[in-house]
Amino acid sequence: MAPRLIFRRQAAAPVFDGKLWRHVCSWSSSSGSNGSSSNNKNKNSRYKCDNVEEEQQQQNNEKLRCKPDKSNARRGATDDSRQTTADSQQTPTKDAHRAASLPANANADADAEAEVEVDDDSDAKRYQARLNLKSFRARKHIENMIRAPLVKALGALGSPTHQIASRAVRTSAILAQTPAKAPEKIEVFVDDIPVMVLPGTTVLQAAAEIGVEIPRFCYHERLAVAGNCRMCLVEVEKSPKPVAACAMPVMKGWRIKTNSDLTRKAREGVMEFLLMNHPLDCPICDQGGECDLQDQAMAFGSDRSRFTDINYTGKRAVEDKDIGPLVKTVMTRCIHCTRCVRFASEIAGVDDLGTTGRGNDMQIGTYVEKLFLTELSGNVIDLCPVGALTNKPYSFVARPWEIRKVDSIDVLDAVGSNIVVSTRTNEVLRILPRENEDVNEEWLADKSRFACDGLKRQRLVAPMVRMPNGELQAVEWEGALIAVAKALQKANGQIAGVAGQLADVEAMVALKDLVNRLGAEHLVTEQDFIKGSGIDVRSSYLLNSTIAGLEEADAVLLVGTNPRYEAPLVNTRLRKAYVHNELQIASIGPNIDLSYEHQNLGADPNIIKDVCSGRHAFSKVLEGAKKPAIIIGIDLLERADGAAIHATIAEYCQKLKKPNWNAFNVLHNSASQVGAFDVGYQPGVQGALQAQPKVLFLLNADAGKLTRDQLPKDCFVVYIGSHGDNGASIADAVLPGAAYTEKQAIYVNTEGRSQQTHPGVSPPGMAREDWKIIRALSEVVGKPLPYDTLDELRSRLTDIAPHLTRFGQLQQTDTGVAAQATPTKSISSTPIDVKQKELRDYFMTDAISRASPTMAKCISAVNKQQRLDEATKQSAAAI
Repeated sequence: MAPRLIFRRQAAAPVFDGKLWRHVCSWSSSSGSNGSSSNNKNKNSRYKCDNVEEEQQQQNNEKLRCKPDKSNARRGATDDSRQTTADSQQTPTKDAHRAASLPANANADADAEAEVEVDDDSDAKRYQARLNLKSFRARKHIENMIRAPLVKALGALGSPTHQIASRAVRTSAILAQTPAKAPEKIEVFVDDIPVMVLPGTTVLQAAAEIGVEIPRFCYHERLAVAGNCRMCLVEVEKSPKPVAACAMPVMKGWRIKTNSDLTRKAREGVMEFLLMNHPLDCPICDQGGECDLQDQAMAFGSDRSRFTDINYTGKRAVEDKDIGPLVKTVMTRCIHCTRCVRFASEIAGVDDLGTTGRGNDMQIGTYVEKLFLTELSGNVIDLCPVGALTNKPYSFVARPWEIRKVDSIDVLDAVGSNIVVSTRTNEVLRILPRENEDVNEEWLADKSRFACDGLKRQRLVAPMVRMPNGELQAVEWEGALIAVAKALQKANGQIAGVAGQLADVEAMVALKDLVNRLGAEHLVTEQDFIKGSGIDVRSSYLLNSTIAGLEEADAVLLVGTNPRYEAPLVNTRLRKAYVHNELQIASIGPNIDLSYEHQNLGADPNIIKDVCSGRHAFSKVLEGAKKPAIIIGIDLLERADGAAIHATIAEYCQKLKKPNWNAFNVLHNSASQVGAFDVGYQPGVQGALQAQPKVLFLLNADAGKLTRDQLPKDCFVVYIGSHGDNGASIADAVLPGAAYTEKQAIYVNTEGRSQQTHPGVSPPGMAREDWKIIRALSEVVGKPLPYDTLDELRSRLTDIAPHLTRFGQLQQTDTGVAAQATPTKSISSTPIDVKQKELRDYFMTDAISRASPTMAKCISAVNKQQRLDEATKQSAAAI
């Protein structure tokens, strides 16, 4: 019987030392003997290749027992030659290198032949000798098949000298400490076109390298491979059946045919099965015109069908599921690609979706009656290749060929997600994500996607001035600007300005120039931050590790922030690092529900001191990490002891500093905050209140941090913005501005990346772009600003901060953080809290989302689901 190879499972990866072989394999050979002698020790013996010395000693012992005396002289000569070889290999020579190229079993076979020499008069011994020789040669052959690739691999990895094979392979190539080499590319042929790819590349990826498109439904570049739709079947030469291109790694020399008769027949068969139970309701399906099933049925399907329903039983039908106010379901259209299931579990971090049943009875749903509520739920609409999951607010609104698409960015958080605005007849109909690997990949948060219906509600469409009776009355632009100019002329320089969450950089610079020309300098942001030198250096208020760079972090500490709701697409990066790179995450603050496991260290602020002083256990994790990161929530820095917290963490991050890596990060939730600091605004409304202004400009300031009671009684409030929200309610003059989908404007995200919006529609009514309103006001007040066009204004921006006009680029910042003056207050004992703890706190955070009916429905759905969950718990407790 042939030798049998036994692999042993190890608890941990073996160390590449001299005893490597005991971890790799052991040999057990057993052979039939037809009544041969039971004293044959080679028959059931186990050979462990610990090292060459032990193997040679074992062979010598066998020779002493088995060889006749006439081979003594030959054995002695062999031993002497082996000793000479061992001595000579202490210093490798050309002979040693030449010996390394010889077969490893050449001498062994000769010894084995000498070993089995027996007397001619013994047939039994002769027969047993042949069995011994056959078994020995087979063992050596299989052993060398495993040993040679392993030696080659260890040599490529630059492994230290280890005695893992025969002395002949211990050459200078293995002795040298060489760096790891990149894997060599292999050549495959796709439709007879050669392509060089890395080992492990799938057939589908290899075809994409040369622009060959292979149809697929279940495969997605950012999700795990499922291989269940079978639409990507292709022919590989010498393969008996077509292979799934999305799941099959290529091998050297493969010849892949993506357009052969076998491939076409396989695709037609798969498409025929899919369409057999599909309702074919394209005229009333919202996916019509952008449906993968439509496109691939036309391109790769057959022109006829064999489906017959002679018994009139009808096609398979599935009941629709109610999974919330955002995603509409028509599950009869589902083709079971499981993209939505994989997205929910892998990217969003919720296991609400799954499959039940098998075969024709398979369904995708939420197992029990439950809403699919997550801050990223809308992405399953983009992933669904058919019309099973569609945009519920957009249902039956428009066809793809009827709409106009404009590339822009989102401003409802500080991430700056890239988006596509779909419009028709001067109305924003929907918003889709646009791929940007450095920012949002290809995902989009639900608020950014579905709050667009708030752009046409609560809008300011005409200038208004407050009358003596206290009511706001619509007037013409001339009358409104004259009223504001009169108030400015009476102010005598007591003027202040507050920039809100949705203010763009151009408008802030124009307001700053106007206020400065009128003799004032009190320009602040509505969002608070630390005072003093905290904004003198950009690295003190940026996410310095960058959004994409967080995937490389191996230890993260969250301090007073909930990234899941404050910046969902930053949170997806953290989850991605947690899933793929085993990222260690801890948080200081309330115990919040993140989409990944994390260690909550508590809400006591003194924990910050313990961590930063090295007394806490997590300090060792941060200090031992290659790329640690500490992320501070912007709301935490609004506390009275925010400066002390900022200074403590900033000082500690100096110790964690690595080359080209800054561990200090501030996570903003306002799209205008970083841009305001870049152009010279100071943080917090207290600076404006201390000026006791007689004229106060509110530039999209709708957070409600300023009330009429806080202002002097004779203060004239001017509101410039797009929505009738908190700011407009206290204003004496309202100047209607444009929303982010109606203007070309610059915003800077939390990592300091400058991006710009593009207008998809024109402003409603008499509304105008914010900077143009300020420019017109400067003309009326007699202090005209030195720019009339957007290009001239951006030239002014270049003079202030050149990086503001380098769209899409990140300016290199210092790896350190600005040195803080000694804070006037130490860290207090007030527990650390976050504002956005639950999903209901996520949907309405700005003027646009507060005006959105869809966001109101989301909050109602969250409350409804919470009541159902509480009722279920009470019922379970009663049982």
